[in-house]
Amino acid sequence: MLNAGATDSLADSIRGAGLKVTAPRLAVMRALAEAPHASADRIFGAVRIELPSTSLQAVYGVLAAFVTSGLVRKLEPAGSSALFERRVGDNHHHLVCTRCSAVHDVDCAIGSAPCLVPSDNAGFTVHAAEVTYWGLCPDCQTALAAEAAAERMLPA
Repeated sequence: MLNAGATDSLADSIRGAGLKVTAPRLAVMRALAEAPHASADRIFGAVRIELPSTSLQAVYGVLAAFVTSGLVRKLEPAGSSALFERRVGDNHHHLVCTRCSAVHDVDCAIGSAPCLVPSDNAGFTVHAAEVTYWGLCPDCQTALAAEAAAERMLPA
């Protein structure tokens, strides 16, 4: 649970985005502070602990307002539920584990947006590029190595 100073900072962030501070909005921001790449269902679970009468629809409404205001970023990795994060306003990308779906932020190697420039921009002015790297996280690499070792130990 976040301390009072952190909660005040979250409230300031909400106000700074031009939104009214409400209990559900604060609860969603606290949930995102605890789980930086969370699905709406995971956020809903955390919010329900704090505010049991909050509906899933209310959480979706808060998330939509946060995304529209630029307070929260919505990620949509292929084959996964949408994820939400508070890290906005910088040029970063994501590593996604193909086994457990863990997500990790990675800074852009170039530093300025867009990181990539299309070979043909079709007349567009490109502002940003969204990059998702796919691979195995360290925990899944370890688990797969252990599973392979265990299989080698089984009689043929």
